[in-house]
Amino acid sequence: MPAMRMVTIACIVEGHGEVQALPVLLRRAAAEVDPGIYLSVPPPYRVNRSGLLRPDILEEVARTQGDRVTGAGGVFLLIDADDDCPADLGPRLLARMVTARPDRRMAVVLANREFEGWFLAAVPSLAGHRELPEVLEPPQDPEAIRGAKEWLGTRRAGRSYRETSDQAAFTAVFDMKAAREKSPSFDKFWREAERLIRG
Repeated sequence: MPAMRMVTIACIVEGHGEVQALPVLLRRAAAEVDPGIYLSVPPPYRVNRSGLLRPDILEEVARTQGDRVTGAGGVFLLIDADDDCPADLGPRLLARMVTARPDRRMAVVLANREFEGWFLAAVPSLAGHRELPEVLEPPQDPEAIRGAKEWLGTRRAGRSYRETSDQAAFTAVFDMKAAREKSPSFDKFWREAERLIRG
């Protein structure tokens, strides 16, 4: 049996929930892209949004995370777009990371508008999980919703959505194929993850 190929993706995130959720999501993607890969995802480095936008902070973190990638793989930055245009902010952040660490593959994805919007794109697959009802209809345009966390919270039995406990749990079960079809920013995530995974 051939040895598994080692790939490392070192992550940069802004939210507490993504610290747990992004490694889960990348490992799910790797298992589908190539089951012969062993994906190593060191604990993500969390930087708040204002820090990422300040001069030199992102560059320093990109260099540090780049040190954790010794072979195939790269550095992956994931943040929420909020009210920014992903097609504008994403390339600017990517250019800064590439300039700081040109010897490593880099990927930047902005979830439009937030990570939880990807759940809304595939929300029927979350029905019955973690106190959500057994039937859930997806919104018409998941990426247009400002407040995906609140959307999920209002449909739960008795408690609000909690990023630190719910995000990774939903990440482990949501239908990624459906999310790719309904969410352009998740499709972008998938393509960037696949590029780093395949090396």
